[in-house]
Parts: sequence; structure tokens; C-alpha cells
Amino acid sequence: MPLNLHARALMSLWLIVIVAAGLRFSYAWSQQRTVPAPILRGRLQQETGNIAYALATGRGFSSPWRRPSGPTAYLAPVYPVLLAGIYKIFGLETLRSFFVAASLNILFSVAACVPIFYAGKGIAGAAVGSTAAWFWALLPNAIVLPVSWIWDMSLSALLAAGLLWATLWVAGSPRPRNWCTYGLLWGFTLLTNPALGSVLPFLIGWAACRSTRSALPRLRRMAIATGCAVLCCLPWIVRNYVVFHKFIPMRSALGFVLYLQNNQNYDEHPRPWPYNVTREREFYRFFRIGEPAFMDEEMHKALRFMVSHPRTELRLSTYRFLSFWTGSPQPLHDFRAADSQLLRAIFISGFLLVLGTLAGLGIVYRRRDGLFLPLASFPVIYPLIYYVANGQLRYRHPLDPILVLLSAISLWQVERKLCK
Repeated sequence: MPLNLHARALMSLWLIVIVAAGLRFSYAWSQQRTVPAPILRGRLQQETGNIAYALATGRGFSSPWRRPSGPTAYLAPVYPVLLAGIYKIFGLETLRSFFVAASLNILFSVAACVPIFYAGKGIAGAAVGSTAAWFWALLPNAIVLPVSWIWDMSLSALLAAGLLWATLWVAGSPRPRNWCTYGLLWGFTLLTNPALGSVLPFLIGWAACRSTRSALPRLRRMAIATGCAVLCCLPWIVRNYVVFHKFIPMRSALGFVLYLQNNQNYDEHPRPWPYNVTREREFYRFFRIGEPAFMDEEMHKALRFMVSHPRTELRLSTYRFLSFWTGSPQPLHDFRAADSQLLRAIFISGFLLVLGTLAGLGIVYRRRDGLFLPLASFPVIYPLIYYVANGQLRYRHPLDPILVLLSAISLWQVERKLCK
């Protein structure tokens, strides 16, 4: 009986949420004690913080690189607008604003325990759901990132977990209102992290096919969800067209990011001219010719380099693949060179997540219960753009809720085989 009580206590979502919050706020407290205040405030001074600064000072959604440069679509609007609200209340780039923003990120991260728990419960039972939520609560990356990066990663992780849970839920519902709500969730997600839109057709299509065998109702439900998502994004799309006189669906930064990661600096046989590409030189061009023309030029230069240097691109994509999944293009070397146990824990947990994800996908595929597509689309489709653009570990964070869920499935499968 005591064992059953302990097991039920460990499966309590409330306990998991409390532990997750305690670990994250403890890390924030340790940062406040050990990191100088100017460095903490400096974490606000990046593209998201710069746009928020412009919004809070009455210059509108503009100036991603601090210096006034006019309107921008460099980032999707939700998180900069949220951060601008914090600036309005708690001061422009003050220490209080930093900790409020970090605390909000922590709350997003803690809240992700809920959809992880219920999605896992719906897929494979309460034990898998609680195990996945525990993995998330204890995941070093999820403890560190809300404070280390004042960006949308924690909110995106919450939305990714919520989308998986909502997809499973709406697949069993014929009610148009539920499909409309599902579409609005997608719209909010696209306005937060457009990269998650890469899995939209797979999840909406799967949910519609799962909900009915008739073709017409399937198409109707897909149209409702997709239409609501588009309507949610329409004001932002119209704003971009009015401001820039061209169609920019969500954000404009892809060309710049691609060129920074795919240019002559990486050529195995560099030429003496032109000079090496630097961010400073590119910023100068941005301020000189304006955002739309700059982004178009950057895209053309990046694509030209990628097509003309296939071997170099293969090498760079391999490095970005390793960085996305392990945190480093040289994971073994950097693990040995790590100067903190926390950094090593991030490396180890990332490696275990990759193994658990691969095993979990194999298990779900063999079960033939139709759940493979929504689960596999996240780790298979979402990272593709990062293999050619920027494969930093922080960009993987929106996937981590799905990775811990797949790892929990694989762990319980191992446990069942050992207990036979």
C-alpha cells in the first residue's frame, strides 16, 4: 500500500509542476547572485529586446539592431510585443524587467508540463505521461534557457506541446467550434515561432483524417482550422505588405541568417577578394539600402554560394546537424573541455534525448496505431531549415517536449520487456 501511495504521488501533475518551478526559479536566483547586473541586463539587448525597446519608446515595430532603421519584419510579433509590455511597466532594460521576463519564461516552461502530461497520457497511459512530464521538469536545457535567453523558446516549447495535445484532442471531435479553436492556436503559434508552421499540414491533415473516413468532412475540418490560422495571421501579413510593398508572410530574417551561415568565409579555398563577411559589414549595408532590398540580396547571395559549393554545404550541414542535436559540432571534444558540470549535464541529457527519441519513434511505428505521423513530424520536419541555416541547440528547444515524450515511451517499453 505505501508503494502504491508513493507511485501515485510521483504521478501527481501538481508535484511535477512544483518541482519544475522550484528548479527553474532556483537557477534564476543563483544567476542573480553570481552574474553581474550589467550582464543580466545585457541579455535583453538582442533582436527581440531591441524591437521591444523601439515599441516601448513609441517607434513602432522597428529597429532590430538598436540603431533606428525603420519598420521591420525581422521577427514574428508576439514575443517582442510581450517584452515591450514588460518594459512599459517595469522600465526599459532594467534589472527588474529582466527578472520579470525571465520569470515569465519560467512560467511558460513550467506550464509545458501540463500538455506533455496529458498528451503522453492520451498516447500511452498515465505512467508515460507523468514520466515525460518529469523528464521535462528535470531537463537541464529547460532549466537554463528561460533565464539565459530572453527569447520565445520557452513559449514556443509550450505551444509545441500544446499543439500536439490539441491535435490528439481535436481528432476526436466533429464540432466546427473545436476545429476553429484549434486553428486559432495554430495562428498564435505562427505569430510566435513561424518555424513551427513546418509541421502544420501534417498535424492538421492527420487530425482531419483521424476524425472521419468521409472525404468531404475531412476537407471541411482542414479548411476551418487552416482558415482560422490564416485569419489570425492576416493583420500581420497585411501590415507587412502595406509597410514593405511585398508579401512577407511571417518574418523577413531568413535571407540574412542563411547568408551569415553560408558565405565565402566557409570556402575551403578562399579567394583574396571579396573580404571576409562580417556582421558589421552586413549591418552597414542593411542601414544603407533598407530591410527589404537587403534581405533579398542576402537570400540571393546565400543560395548562389550553396549551389556553387555543394561539398562545403554538405560539411556545414553536418556541423549544423550535430549542433542542433548535441549542442556542438564537436560534441565529444566540447564535452571533455566543458568547465562546468551543468554544461556537461546539458550534453549528456541531449544525447540521451536523441537516443530516446529514436527508440520512441521506432516503438510508435511498430505499434501501428496511427500516431507515428504527428509524433514524427516534429523531430523529422521541423529541424530541416536549421540544417541549412543555424543549428544552435537553443533552436531545438521547441522540440524538447516531444523528445521527452518519445523518450518516456521508449523507457516504459524497456521496463515492460525487463519485467516479462
